[in-house]
Amino acid sequence: MAKQFMKGCEAVAEAAVLGGCRFFAGYPITPQNEIPEYMSSRLPEAGGIFIQGESEVASVNMVYGAASTGTRAMTSSSSPGISLKTEGISYLSGAKLPALIVNVSRGGPGLGSIQPAQSDYLQSTKALGHGGHRLLVFAPYTLQEAVDIAYDAFEYAERDRSPVMILMDGCLGSIMEMVDLPPMKELSNQNTQGWKVGYDGVKRGARMITSIYPEAGLESNNKNSAAMYKKWQEEDVKVEEFMLDDAEYVVVAYGIAARVAKQAIMQLRGQGCKIGLIRPITLYPFPKKSFEKLNYNNIKAFIDIEMTIPAQMYDDIDLLVRGRAPIFEYGRSGGILLDDDGVTDAIKKVTGGQA
Repeated sequence: MAKQFMKGCEAVAEAAVLGGCRFFAGYPITPQNEIPEYMSSRLPEAGGIFIQGESEVASVNMVYGAASTGTRAMTSSSSPGISLKTEGISYLSGAKLPALIVNVSRGGPGLGSIQPAQSDYLQSTKALGHGGHRLLVFAPYTLQEAVDIAYDAFEYAERDRSPVMILMDGCLGSIMEMVDLPPMKELSNQNTQGWKVGYDGVKRGARMITSIYPEAGLESNNKNSAAMYKKWQEEDVKVEEFMLDDAEYVVVAYGIAARVAKQAIMQLRGQGCKIGLIRPITLYPFPKKSFEKLNYNNIKAFIDIEMTIPAQMYDDIDLLVRGRAPIFEYGRSGGILLDDDGVTDAIKKVTGGQA
C-alpha cells in the first residue's frame, strides 16, 4: 500500500479509481468540487471517462447509461445537488444498476451554507428518491475509513445490483490526512455478463435495461428488494462500539461528529465518567444489535450528537431504546462545527457534572 498525504475529496476519488471506477459524471457544487476536479485528470490516466454534465440531473442519468454497460460508474455532489439527483438514483435502483454516489454534505435546508453539516441523514437513509427504495449508506469518520469504503463500494454495488452511497461532510472532504492507498483492482473478473446491455451468448437480441415493469413484475422486484434489505441487516452492518462494557452513558454519533465525541469521551473517562460510544458506520442498515445487547440496568442516558438541528438520527435511536433510558441530543447547525469543549459541556449537563 502506498502512503500519501491527501485531501479528503481527492482521497475518496483516488480510492474509487483504484476500486475500478472508470466513468464519472458530475457538476460543480461546493464542498465536493475537488472530486470532479481530481477525476477530470485521474480517470483518463486510468483509461476511464470523465464528463462534466450540464446539470446534476444530466450527470446522474449519464451514470445510469454507463452503469448499464457494466462500467463501474460514479457521481458526487453536495446536499442540494443530491436532491436534484434523487430521481436518477431511484431509476438506478429500479433498473437494478450498480453505481457509487458520494454526498459531501453542507448546511441546509435550501441553498443553506457551503460549510460542513450532517443535515442529510434523513434524506440518505429514508427517502433518497421516490418509490421506497433503499441504499447501503456508509458514513466514514476518518479519511482512511473513507478510502477503504470507496475502494470496496463497487463490490457491494455489483453484488446487489444496487447503488451505494457514501455520506461525508464538508469537513471530512476538506481536511488532509495520511492515507494508505490500496493497489489497483483487477477488473477482468467482473461478474456483469448476466445483466449488462449487449447481446447474449446466442445473439437473440440486445438486452434492454429499464426501471418500468408490468404490475406483477414490479411487485416481484420490490419483494426481492425487501429481502435484500433484510440481508443487509444480517450481513452488512458496520459499527464501532467504544468503551461500552461498563458504560452508564452512551453517546451515539457518526462521521465527523463521532470523531469529536470520541475525544470528549476519552477526556471524560480520564475524569471518572463511565461513558461509551456507538458509532454507526453504516447509517442504513442501522446497527440495531449494538443497542439490543446493552445492559439497560446500567444505562442512565443516551446522548445523540450530530452536526444538525434538530437531531435527525434521534428517531432511529428512540425506536431501539424503546423508553428504557432517556435520550438527549446536542448539535450545531448552519455550518458551525462541533468542538471538544462544547461536546464535553453538553455531556456533563446530562451526567449532572459527574465527570
